[in-house]
Amino acid sequence: MKAIVLTEPGHFTKTQKDPPAAPAPGHVLLKIRQLGVCGTDLHAFKGRQPFFTYPRILGHEVAAEVVALGEGVTHLNVGDLCTVMPYRNEREDQAVRRGLTNCGSSLKVLGVHEDGAMQEFISYPAELVFPANDLSLDQLSMIEPLAIGSHAVERAGIQADDIVLVVGAGPIGIGTVALALLKAARVLVLDVNEGRLSFVKNKFPSATTVLLNDDVPASLMEILNGDLPTVVLDATGNKASMERCLDYVAVGGTIVFIGLFIGDVSFPDPLFHRKELTLKASRNATATDFAKLIRLMRGGLVRIDGYITHRLAFETLHETFEQLYDPEAGVIKAVVEF
Repeated sequence: MKAIVLTEPGHFTKTQKDPPAAPAPGHVLLKIRQLGVCGTDLHAFKGRQPFFTYPRILGHEVAAEVVALGEGVTHLNVGDLCTVMPYRNEREDQAVRRGLTNCGSSLKVLGVHEDGAMQEFISYPAELVFPANDLSLDQLSMIEPLAIGSHAVERAGIQADDIVLVVGAGPIGIGTVALALLKAARVLVLDVNEGRLSFVKNKFPSATTVLLNDDVPASLMEILNGDLPTVVLDATGNKASMERCLDYVAVGGTIVFIGLFIGDVSFPDPLFHRKELTLKASRNATATDFAKLIRLMRGGLVRIDGYITHRLAFETLHETFEQLYDPEAGVIKAVVEF
């Protein structure tokens, strides 16, 4: 079968490899139909992804078709269209026993710690495969990134009277906005890119967009009649942006870091204490988030119209992938079509 391997930063190799054997008990064989391109993939290609080694087959935002079942698999049928939760724990440690399956100490992420779905077939644990025959391939391939936003929103504990600021209008930030709007009456979005803010405003007219400037807190207070956001979700993975969140959030507020980078975050402790803030991280997503997104998509409460801006063919991906870095291309979200 065909596969595309990231052999080193900046270099894809198209190759042939043996297809997976018949699925083991509790596993299924999946034919990859479509694959979302994540920021993780973009960073890995440029050599800027933490927890990453080369060579690696990328890809974890999966839309697939079930082609074979291992012994004991009962919730799936051959021919089912599905997505996968690409986080697998090798052992049941304290975190897993406590239900924190998204951050176990032995967690393996598809396409990061082990080879992913940028190949024609994969075998995967059936318990991590979610069937949804009534959703399109576009919807299925977008469930994982939207689940990231869902998990962050749940981590924040947003209430109906909260004022929510999402920092970063990339794919994860946009998904976070969509989920936050289902929880809070007021959602603001901050970014340095006017094009992305325009996209957000067109897609979510009720959201207020804010262009990054020299005095963001003053801009926020002007918009909010002297108040500040009570919840700030930072989806940038940018050190400076993450550190500035303490200035943006109201007294007693909550900050959630969704993105990550290789390095340390620092902030003034007196400000942190004076505001009596809650600071949280949000890593990956859970089965509950995946099931939630499938329900919301089925009900039309989360729509992905316009979200996918670029489509690349698997056959020529090794030649076309770098076009996704062109700022003039206006990429919001790209998918790979098999």
